[in-house]
Amino acid sequence: MSSVKQKRLEGIIRKDISDIIQFSLKDPNVGFVTITDVKVSNDHSYATVYVSFLGKKERAQAGLKALNRARGYIRSELAQQLDIRRTPELTFVIDEAMENGKHIDEIIARIHEQDAQNHKE
Repeated sequence: MSSVKQKRLEGIIRKDISDIIQFSLKDPNVGFVTITDVKVSNDHSYATVYVSFLGKKERAQAGLKALNRARGYIRSELAQQLDIRRTPELTFVIDEAMENGKHIDEIIARIHEQDAQNHKE
């Protein structure tokens, strides 16, 4: 279970990485990216950064590759902003929650549609 301190650190890292990508990172391949969540390991040595991209899946893959290429730069910038002993290693992962939620919504809509048709008959 995550402590309050760990949740606070995750929120700070999420905001700081978002600012670094938006204002400091000059790679045009990143595109429009949103940091949806950050999970930090219990010992604070690793951080998984969940990202979502605007656009097609190919665009998201290109953006993810660009972020992974720039993760050393992002980590060094993050180290300057954070007031902790050791800056965690960053791993960028595409957040599938939005697509999963959209898929579930489509299934529910189809069920309601079929239910409405069955009541008409």
